[in-house]
Amino acid sequence: MFAGSQIGTPVSDEGSTGQLVEGFILRITMRNFLTYDYSEVYPGPNLNMIVGANGTGKSSIVCAICLGLAGKTGILGRGDKVGHYVKRGCNKGSIEIELFKNDANVIISREILVENNQSVWQLNGKHSSQKAVEEAVKALQIQVSNLCQFLPQEKVGEFAKMSKIELLEATEKSVGPPEMYTYHCELKNFRTKERELENAVKEKATFLENAKQRNERNKLDVNRYYEKKRHLDMIELLEKKKPWVEYETVRKELEGVKKERDEAKRRLSGLKQAQEPILKKVQTIENQMRPIEAQMKTKTAHIKEASLKCKQKQDQLDRKNGEIEDIKQALKLKQTEQEDQRKRIGNTKRIIDDLRAELANVADLPDVMPQIEAINTELKSNQEQRHRVEEETGDLRRERDNLEAEIQALTRRLRDMNNMMNAKEEKLRGRHRDTHAAIQWLRQNRNMFTGQVYEPVMLVINVKDPRFAKYLENHISFNDLRAFVFQRKDDMEKFMTEVRDKLSLKVNSISAPANSCSAQPPSRHIESLRRFGFFSYLRELFDAPDEVMSYLCQQYKVHDVPVGTTQTKSMIKTVIEEPYLKMFYTAEERYTMKRSVYSNKISTSNSALRPSQYLSITVDTEERSRLEQQIRADEVRIREVNERLNTLQQNAAILERRDNELREEKKRLSEQKGKKRQLEQKISTKEDSLRQMERSGIDLSKVEGETDAKISAVNAQKESIVTELMSQMKLRATLSMEKVHLALETVGLTAEKVKLENDCREASTELKAVELVCSRLDQKKSKLTETCKALMRRANQICNMDPGAAVPAELHAALSKLPNTLDEIEAMLHEERSRAECFTGLNENVVEEYNKREREIKNLENEFDNQSGALDTYRQNISTAKERWLNPLKQLIEQINQKFSDFFRSMQCVGEVDLYSENEEEYEKYGIRIRVKFHSSTQLHELTAHHQSGGERSVSTMLYLMSLQELNRCPFRVVDEINQGMDPINERRVFDIVVRTACKETTSQYFFITPKLLQNLQYAEEMTILCVNNGDYMLSPDRWNEKAFVRRIKRRKSLA
Repeated sequence: MFAGSQIGTPVSDEGSTGQLVEGFILRITMRNFLTYDYSEVYPGPNLNMIVGANGTGKSSIVCAICLGLAGKTGILGRGDKVGHYVKRGCNKGSIEIELFKNDANVIISREILVENNQSVWQLNGKHSSQKAVEEAVKALQIQVSNLCQFLPQEKVGEFAKMSKIELLEATEKSVGPPEMYTYHCELKNFRTKERELENAVKEKATFLENAKQRNERNKLDVNRYYEKKRHLDMIELLEKKKPWVEYETVRKELEGVKKERDEAKRRLSGLKQAQEPILKKVQTIENQMRPIEAQMKTKTAHIKEASLKCKQKQDQLDRKNGEIEDIKQALKLKQTEQEDQRKRIGNTKRIIDDLRAELANVADLPDVMPQIEAINTELKSNQEQRHRVEEETGDLRRERDNLEAEIQALTRRLRDMNNMMNAKEEKLRGRHRDTHAAIQWLRQNRNMFTGQVYEPVMLVINVKDPRFAKYLENHISFNDLRAFVFQRKDDMEKFMTEVRDKLSLKVNSISAPANSCSAQPPSRHIESLRRFGFFSYLRELFDAPDEVMSYLCQQYKVHDVPVGTTQTKSMIKTVIEEPYLKMFYTAEERYTMKRSVYSNKISTSNSALRPSQYLSITVDTEERSRLEQQIRADEVRIREVNERLNTLQQNAAILERRDNELREEKKRLSEQKGKKRQLEQKISTKEDSLRQMERSGIDLSKVEGETDAKISAVNAQKESIVTELMSQMKLRATLSMEKVHLALETVGLTAEKVKLENDCREASTELKAVELVCSRLDQKKSKLTETCKALMRRANQICNMDPGAAVPAELHAALSKLPNTLDEIEAMLHEERSRAECFTGLNENVVEEYNKREREIKNLENEFDNQSGALDTYRQNISTAKERWLNPLKQLIEQINQKFSDFFRSMQCVGEVDLYSENEEEYEKYGIRIRVKFHSSTQLHELTAHHQSGGERSVSTMLYLMSLQELNRCPFRVVDEINQGMDPINERRVFDIVVRTACKETTSQYFFITPKLLQNLQYAEEMTILCVNNGDYMLSPDRWNEKAFVRRIKRRKSLA
C-alpha cells in the first residue's frame, strides 16, 4: 500500500549513552512487508504512540518487531507461516532492525522467501543463522515471547488467561535481575533432587531396619539350628541301633519257630499211620459202585428215549382230534351260510315290493324342467357377478400390496435421511451439550409457543452439495449455527427464561426480522460476475426455512456474497478492483475488502477456509417433504382400498349364499326328476340279485355226508397211533423198575461208605490241621530267615560296615548306652523326632546367611550415614539458594504491588499484587496473584479470563505492565490496541498513567499502538507520536517538510 515512507525522526545517541538502555530500537526498515512497499520507522527512546486508522499498518510494525527479532509467528496469533507476512504479489520481503548498544549498534536483517517459507538472516551485515540471531537478542534482554514485554493485539486476551505460575515466570524474565529466573529454576531442580535424596534415605533406612530385624530373627534360628542338630545326631544313633535290635529279636523268634515245626511234623506222621485201613475200605466200596452207576445211566437214557416217543405219539393223537374238530366246524359254517342266504332272499323280495309301491306313487308328479332351467339361468348370472367381484378384489389386493411395498421403500429412504439428521445432532451434542439438551426440551414443549420455532440453524439448513458446506461454516459463526430461530420475540423471551434461567443451559437464540429478507435481490446479477469465475451467491447453495433465510440475508448478506472457483483466485488482482464486492469466496479462501474513507483505497485481507465439520451432511428437504407427502397419500389410498375390499367381501358373501341356495334347490328338483328312473333301476337290480341268490343255494345233505366220511378216515388213523403209544408206555415202565432195583443197591453201598467216611473224617480234620500248622511254620521259618538276613545287611549298611565285619569299638560303646528293646528305641525315636520337627524351616545356610547379613548391615549403616550427611548439606544449600532467590523476589513483587496499588488508587479502584504459594517448599508452584476491585460494593477478586469484563481486564493488564515499566530491565515494551475495550473514563486515566510512567528518564522504550485517541489528553515532551497513514495523496518521505507543516498549522489557527 505504501510506495515509500519514513515515520519519525532518527534518534542520535551521541553524548547520551548513559541514559539509553542497551537493546532499545533505533530503526525499523520494512520492504514488501504486509501493507508496506518500503518504510522506515524511527521510534523515540521513551513512549512511542503509534496512531492510525484500522488497516493502515500499525500492527504491521508490531509484526516486523517480532519477526525481525527472531520471534515465532505463533506469538502474533495471525498467519502460521512466515511467508504470509510478505506483501501480496511479491516473492520476498525483508525486515531490518537496528538496536542500540554502547560499543556498536546491532543491526539484524531478515529476508523472507514466499516460495518455501524460508528466511535469510544477517547480523551486522554478515550472513548468520537464526540461532546466532536469537543468542544476540537474548544477550540484550529482549524477550518477544514474554507477554509482560511484548503484547500483540491478538494476545491481549491471553494475558488474563495466564496462570499465576506463568505470570511469575514472565515477570521474573521481564523485570527481575538476570539471575533471578535462573535461581528459581535451580531451586525447582534442587527441590526435585532433594525429594529424590529424601526418598533414597528413607528407602535406605527402611531397608537397614528390615535387615536388622531379619537378622535378629535369624539369631534365634541359629540357636534353634544347633539344638535341632543335637536331636538329629541322637536320631541317627537310634536308627543305627534299631536294626541290630530288630535282628536279635527276629533271630530269637526264628529259633522258637524251628522247634515248633519239628514237633508238628512228628505229630503229623502218627496221624497218617492210624488212618490208612479206613481209607482202603472206602476205596473198595467205591470200586463196587462204579459199574452199578454205569448201568443206571444206561437205564436212564433208555427211559428218556421211550418217554420222548410217547410224547410224539400223544402229539400226533392231539393233531388228529383237531382235524375232526375242523371238519365239524366247516359243517356248522355251511349250515349258518344257508340260513343267512334264506334271510337275504326274503329281505330282497320285501324291498322289491316296497320299490314297486313307491314307483306307482312317483308316476303322478308334475314336470320340473322349467324350474331347473330358471335356476340354471340365475346361477350363471350369479357366477358372472362373483367373477367380477373376485377380479376387482384381486386388483385391489395387488394395488394394496404395491402401495405397502412403496411405503416401505419410502420409509427406508426417509429413515436414511433422518439418520443423517441424527448424525448432525450427534456432532452438535459433541461440540455443545447444552444446545442439544435445549433441542430435546423444545421437542417436548413446542406447544408452549405461539409462532414458529426452529431448531438450531445448522440442523434446519441443508446444503445442496457437501462441497459447499465449508463456505457457510466459514461465513456463519458457530454461535449463530447453534442458535434457535424464533418468529416472535415474545416466544424467544419465554424460551430463554425456561431454558437459560430455569435449566441453566447456555444457548443462543435469534429473532427473525419482522419483514422477510429471504427474497432480497443481490446488488449485481450473478451473470455479470461469471467472467471472474463466480458461479453462485451463498444463498443459492443451501435451503432453509423462510425465517432462517431472512435472518441470514439480513445479518450475513448471504444473498450478496458470491462464490468463485480457482479461476477467481487466478484473477484476484482484477477481482479486488471491482467496486461492488465487499466479500467473496474463491475455491479455498475468503477475501474481505475495506475501502478507506480518506483516500478511497481498498485494503484486502484473506484467510484460508477451514474444512467443514457440521454442514457437509446434507439432506434434500424438498425430497424429504415429497417422501412424507407420498407416504401420507399412499396410506390414504390403502384405507380407501381396504374399505372397498370390505364392501366387495360382503357382496361376495351374499352372492355365495345365494349360489348355495340355488344349487340346493336345483339338486332337490333334479332328484325329483330322476327319482322314477332310479326306482326302476333299483327294482331291476334287486330282481337280478334275487335270481342270483336263488341259483347259488347250498346242498346241505351232501355236505353232511362228506363230513362223516372225513371223520371216519381220521378215526382209523387214531387207532394206529394209540397202539404204538401203549407199546412205548409199557417199555418205559419196565426200564423204570430195573432202574429202581439198581438204585436200591447203590443206596446200601453209599450208606456203608458214608459210615466209613464219617469215621475217617474226624481223623482227617486233625490231620489237615496239623498239616496246615506245619505248612505255616515252614513259611514263617523261611520269612524269618530272609528277614534276619535283610536286617543284618541293613544294619551293616546303616553303620557303614562290610558284611561279616565286627562293630567298631567307638560305635559299640555309643550303642551300648541306648535301650536294648524295640519299644524303648521307638519311644525314644518318636520323642527325638518330635523335638526335631519343632525346629522347622532351618537348614545349614542359616548360620552363613546370618554372618553375611551382619557384614551387609555394617555396610548399609555406613551408606546411610553418608547419604544423611549429603541430604543435610543439600538442604543447607537449598536454604542458601532460597534466600538468594526469595528475598529479592519478595522485594520486587512489593515494588510491583506498590506501583500497581498506586495506579488503581489514582483511578478510585483497588488493586493488589502478591506472591502466592500453597507450600513454601514447592518452588514450582510459586506464582503471582493479581486481585482487583473496580466497584466499592464488591470485594477484591483474582484477575481471571472470566470474572472481570473485557474492559476491566484490559485496564488491569495495562496497569500491571506499567507497574513493571520503571523496574524493567528489558530494552523496550510493546502493547498493541489494549485500550479497545475500555470506557472513555478508564481510557483517559490509563493514558495519563502511561504518559507519566513511560516518559520518565529511568524507564525503557515503550510502544503504545492505538487506532484512536480521546480529545484533550495530556501529552509530554518525551513522547514520540508516530502517525501511520496511507492513500493516494500521501507525500513521499523526501518531500515531507515538518517545519513547513507546523507553520501551516499555526497560520490556520491564527486565521481561525
